[in-house]
Amino acid sequence: MSGDNHIAKIRTPLVTKDRKYRQISDDILNSLEKGPGIKWTICFSISFLVLLMGIGVIAYQISTGIGVWGLNKTVGWSWDITNFVFWVGIGHAGTLISAILLLFRQKWRTSINRAAEAMTIIAVCCAGIFPIIHMGRPWLAFWMFPYPNTRGDLWLNFRSPLLWDVFAISTYLTVSAVFWYIGLIPDLATVRDRTDSPLRKKIFALLSFGWTGSHRTWHRYEILCLILAGLAAPLVVSVHTIVSMDFATSVIPGWHTTIFPPYFVAGAVFSGFAMVLTLLLITRKVMNFEHYITKGHIDAMCKVLLVTGMMVGLAYSTEFFMAWYSGNEYEKFTFMNRAMGPYAWAYWTMVSCNVIFPQVLWFKAVRSNLVLVFIMSIVVNIGMWFERFVIITTSLHRDYLPSSWAMYSPTWVEVCTFIGTFGLFFTLFFLFVRFLPAIAVGEVKSVYKFARKNKDQVENV
Repeated sequence: MSGDNHIAKIRTPLVTKDRKYRQISDDILNSLEKGPGIKWTICFSISFLVLLMGIGVIAYQISTGIGVWGLNKTVGWSWDITNFVFWVGIGHAGTLISAILLLFRQKWRTSINRAAEAMTIIAVCCAGIFPIIHMGRPWLAFWMFPYPNTRGDLWLNFRSPLLWDVFAISTYLTVSAVFWYIGLIPDLATVRDRTDSPLRKKIFALLSFGWTGSHRTWHRYEILCLILAGLAAPLVVSVHTIVSMDFATSVIPGWHTTIFPPYFVAGAVFSGFAMVLTLLLITRKVMNFEHYITKGHIDAMCKVLLVTGMMVGLAYSTEFFMAWYSGNEYEKFTFMNRAMGPYAWAYWTMVSCNVIFPQVLWFKAVRSNLVLVFIMSIVVNIGMWFERFVIITTSLHRDYLPSSWAMYSPTWVEVCTFIGTFGLFFTLFFLFVRFLPAIAVGEVKSVYKFARKNKDQVENV
């Protein structure tokens, strides 16, 4: 047997084009220095117009009152809290890619972690809009924070999971923002050193905190990133666990279950990776990053999507099994109502999008087809939105008293508000890729050197 048969084939390099280090910087920083192209301008203009529509609708409902929503006596939570949980879930993938994959030394994260981190921050900002509006008097939102006040003995109810949400999500946002910005510093220094504009040089010198690029600086930078990753990793589990407790600590059938924390975490990672795929496929095309966000990255994310999708499917079946096994007639009624009641169309849309359709990702031919992957990422996002809608609305619209049963349907105000948050999301994301490095230049160079070294070794054998 030939000795060559024992040589394992190397994986596709994470940078698929032979480039010099200076050329890598040129490719990634080109949009910052030469201005956006026509594709970026079109995408940004559309998202900004949608954002303006959303701002107008939010101003209208705050000035008028949330009576313009479709909520009723029975369904007090629906569209707004569905959207809140949806956006919080999307924000999970950024911290997962940045922190957990860094701790596990997964090098395929390098070209996608920066965009995923930015997505986390933007998604959490979108999520915060809905509970603030739901308060009815958003100008009193500061009452949610524990500070010495002049309102007598009026203090927060620390036993309420709704208050835990405030602390968990604000902590998550803070740590994610710090982690994202620390990772930007070496690239901000690169922009500082490359620019000829005195004003840009001063701005980026201030933003890069005097980065020198010395061995000691890099050493401290890597230690700090690992520390922040260690702090951020538990937040991936804790944040959506606490969000699930908004439901699980109640006594409403369909909510009062111990499966919610792991179920919500898996669903959050599932929806988050789907949104990362959507964003990166758009960014890859708009910013001409085909050689840095490669099919290898897409393939790895599709595999994560497949695994988490099966976990979500297991949670769906477990819920039904426990409703039957418990012998609780109210639990059985709730789940049968989900699958066969007036909102059955929403339930089966959820199951189809989250469990059935993602099974095509078992096939490498599908994972290699970027059009199919893009469609699948949108399908998963649709399914995960319906999951939150099914959990909330179908558990509320029929309670213990049949005389209070009611149907819920969103008004145009609620629909436009949700669409407006997508305008905010994509507007901020396109501004990010326009004015800041969308890919971590230093990390890509380190992976590029490693991949090329291995390739040369194999070719020389």
